[in-house]
Amino acid sequence: MKKLMMIATMLVAAMTVNAQEAGQMFLKPMVGGTLTSVLGDNTDDVKMKLGLVAGAEFGYMFSDKFGVTGGLLYTQEGCKGETSVLGTKIDQKFNTEYINVPILANYYIIPGLAVKAGIQPGFITKSKWKMDKVEVDMKDSMKKVDFSIPVGLSYEIGNFVIDARYNIGLTNIYNDKKTSIGDGTTITTEGVKQRNSVFMLTLGYKIQF
Repeated sequence: MKKLMMIATMLVAAMTVNAQEAGQMFLKPMVGGTLTSVLGDNTDDVKMKLGLVAGAEFGYMFSDKFGVTGGLLYTQEGCKGETSVLGTKIDQKFNTEYINVPILANYYIIPGLAVKAGIQPGFITKSKWKMDKVEVDMKDSMKKVDFSIPVGLSYEIGNFVIDARYNIGLTNIYNDKKTSIGDGTTITTEGVKQRNSVFMLTLGYKIQF
């Protein structure tokens, strides 16, 4: 019985919310999933797609209520949908990958529960458009830098952090360029205005120092 009580006490202690203190610094590795799409021109039939996000953030507390974080996150974005060719429906998918740099202000409503907002530049590393067996590299048609506003909530249980965010895309993701897919066929993004829309849910672990 004593052993069971000790184990229960340790579990309760591990689940206790850590208090934030002025001057506290931490590194937070984090991993999770994304639910992404694009908004703007020609997106009526666009559907969301699942992806991965992973990286780390560094944080500093200016007081027990307010702190800032800066991070480096690999994020899979894009969308999916269907098109019709000669009466046959064909799945298509737009896969993009970014290295995002979120810079966030964090305000703790109560110990452990924070609301957050900031600015996030993102640097594209990969962009592929796929329809049936045809895959096209779209990176040259994409803007190299994408800006968004991340807003969200986080809750801390011990050193674990559950973080939910929505990244509001601010900039057009295309650079008005034609992309060749062979046989004289091209895909043009000239005049097309679309922006990223990204939901994120991650689990992180705070390493304080």
